[in-house]
Amino acid sequence: MTTVALAVTDGMLHFELSLACEVFGSDLTHLVNPWYGFSLCGPGAVQIDRFRLEPDHGLDHLAQADTVIVPGWADVERDPPAELIDAVRAAHQAGARVASLCTGAFVLAAAGLLDGKRATTHWAHTRELARRHPLVTVDPDVLYVDNGSVLTSAGKAAAMDLCLHLVRLDHGSSAANKIARRLVVPPHRDGGQAQFVTTPVPDPGNHPLADLFPWVLQRLDEPLTVEDLARRARMSSRHLGRHFKSVTGTTPLQWLHTQRIRHAQELLETTDDTVDTIATATGMGTATTLRRHFARTVGVPPDTYRRTFRSGAAPAHPTA
Repeated sequence: MTTVALAVTDGMLHFELSLACEVFGSDLTHLVNPWYGFSLCGPGAVQIDRFRLEPDHGLDHLAQADTVIVPGWADVERDPPAELIDAVRAAHQAGARVASLCTGAFVLAAAGLLDGKRATTHWAHTRELARRHPLVTVDPDVLYVDNGSVLTSAGKAAAMDLCLHLVRLDHGSSAANKIARRLVVPPHRDGGQAQFVTTPVPDPGNHPLADLFPWVLQRLDEPLTVEDLARRARMSSRHLGRHFKSVTGTTPLQWLHTQRIRHAQELLETTDDTVDTIATATGMGTATTLRRHFARTVGVPPDTYRRTFRSGAAPAHPTA
């Protein structure tokens, strides 16, 4: 029987912890037999938000498990407990497969398990993970990363994707499909977490581009160039590039491209406009061009995105 140990300490997120308990800690032998042997491992009684947990074993028991799961770490600005970091590192050194859910990646990174490896976490914290752990190659777009003995997932629902991936590795696709059906979730999701990332315009402020942003957003259907933006901002293209880097962290063309994709997402969510119509409204020109850039940026085609995020708003045009 494969054993799974869930590391629990104060300061963890209850959603990811509960999710792991549901997948690995439930008695599912009527679906897959043998199922996992499961245990909670912590330093003592643990307070997780409003929930109080009584672990089965101490953190040192993690080293006896085949797989160790580290749930989300609530405060990424604060270092995880040294005893948790040491126990996770010791478990990996003892041969355990270690997987983090959401911001649990910060625990794995602190233990040195992600050095030189590709990893992910919730998209809102990928930059912080990369900043604090420069030896880690942080991928902000994927739902999870499998490095063999070390795995990381993006936020919230992506934790379920990773848990089902572990079931698939251990028991096969048929078993993972059965578990997914029981939980009423898809056994596999297309694309990455880029489709869930918001890309807000920088807040209005006392900077040279404050008036330029709304002007551009009203003209996304036009073939704007860097020169057009520079002319509107009354500065040279070189100065425009410097200000864009300072305010948005990217180039004018990349920012413009991102806003076109964001507008396409909004139209896909809120209208029944055809892809051709949306391509024109976002300055992409043709449906082929929009599909290519949309899939490359978001990770899924426009039609798939629409099926996932359709809001049910009144149609603007009939669907083609």
